[in-house]
Amino acid sequence: MTPPTSLPRQASSPEAQEHRPPAPGERGSRRETVRRRWITALIILLLVGVPAGYLAVSAQQSRASGKDKAARVGAVKVRPDWPSTVQRSIYEVPIPDSGASSVGYLETNNWHTSRLYVQFQVTPKALDSFLADVGTSRAALTPGVSVSERDAKVAGWSWSPKHKWSGVTVEADDPRPTRDITVDFANPRAPRVYVVSTTVP
Repeated sequence: MTPPTSLPRQASSPEAQEHRPPAPGERGSRRETVRRRWITALIILLLVGVPAGYLAVSAQQSRASGKDKAARVGAVKVRPDWPSTVQRSIYEVPIPDSGASSVGYLETNNWHTSRLYVQFQVTPKALDSFLADVGTSRAALTPGVSVSERDAKVAGWSWSPKHKWSGVTVEADDPRPTRDITVDFANPRAPRVYVVSTTVP
């Protein structure tokens, strides 16, 4: 019996295929695959990282803003600053633009009443102008303090008996505010004014 001139070719094992050198065309294909994977990973990183970063920054800003707002709302004594033009208009406290210094204020609100506490120092001329603007005059002031003990405690005010106090209450129909005005004449050249304006929404 004559042996066959050639034997059938056996398929190479999977291990041998794994270790065989890549063909020139396959090298380019692998580079493209790796490149696509890097691009995909970068896109996913941007899609996830950018919004997460934005949310973190927004949360930090919101937290800081919330702390500032809480500090303003939670204030329990008059602090040095001018009330806004809107506040002065709503509460009808026309602090003189000229002749006033050492201005401070505090605003409190609840479901029943809103109050603006204001203090400032003025020249005698500016005091007369202020009293005229609120509808009263120096002649209407009577000896003593017109601000209640409760309001004085909230504002952090105290009334030294060594000072010369005079006050008046300017009442108005709702929704206009009622204003308790007390003036310290200890220094006649620079009287200090204390105002509590109360509105009922």
